[in-house]
Amino acid sequence: MELRSGVPINDLKALELRLHEKIGVVVGGVGMRKGFTRVPEPDEPATHLTNYITPSGLERLKDEHRFLLTRERPAVAEVVAWAASNGDRSENADYQYNKRRLRQIDGRIRFLRNRIEASEVVDPEAPRSGQRAKRVFFGATVRYANAAGAERVVSIVGTDEVDLDRNYISWMSPLGRALMKSAAGDSVMLQAPGGTEELWVLEVCYKRIAMEPFREPPGSQASEKRVPSRQP
Repeated sequence: MELRSGVPINDLKALELRLHEKIGVVVGGVGMRKGFTRVPEPDEPATHLTNYITPSGLERLKDEHRFLLTRERPAVAEVVAWAASNGDRSENADYQYNKRRLRQIDGRIRFLRNRIEASEVVDPEAPRSGQRAKRVFFGATVRYANAAGAERVVSIVGTDEVDLDRNYISWMSPLGRALMKSAAGDSVMLQAPGGTEELWVLEVCYKRIAMEPFREPPGSQASEKRVPSRQP
């Protein structure tokens, strides 16, 4: 499996190291701190399990990884180098802020690389037969109803693809787990924090699950046109 740039996924770490060496790990001693390990936030997925993901979801991870590695990190490293040239670093707000930002970017780059390397792509549009086409597995779109008769449609996606506005739920969520392997006509029990709820599966199908593409964050350093001139 390769990135759009043609770099195999298993070479991501080597690519990161080469770019770090090239663009500023040694810029005034302000690159990635040795031993720095970013601890994922509680709502972030773990990286030790297989990362089931749709094709468009994986592409979004790759796009963010490439943006941070080849555009945002070099831009922030340049600002750090400029700020470091302006005197006392301990009282230099630009230096302190952007050095911290550089560490955050390095942590996110490592996190994304781990998620990409652990990915197992499952295409919802791939041909299916027998029970694989009738029952709920990863990539399924499911219509179900609760005891009050209210219907809802959800799509089962990876932990990196959750979008509640689009009713995309994780296969590891309580609802995802409850629906897994069910078929139209089945009833399932949802173990939710508020108690147990019975749901009735009305329809199971497999179709394209459109993902919001990665977009360059507003205000990113890479979008800036220039770095302030160094003071004489």
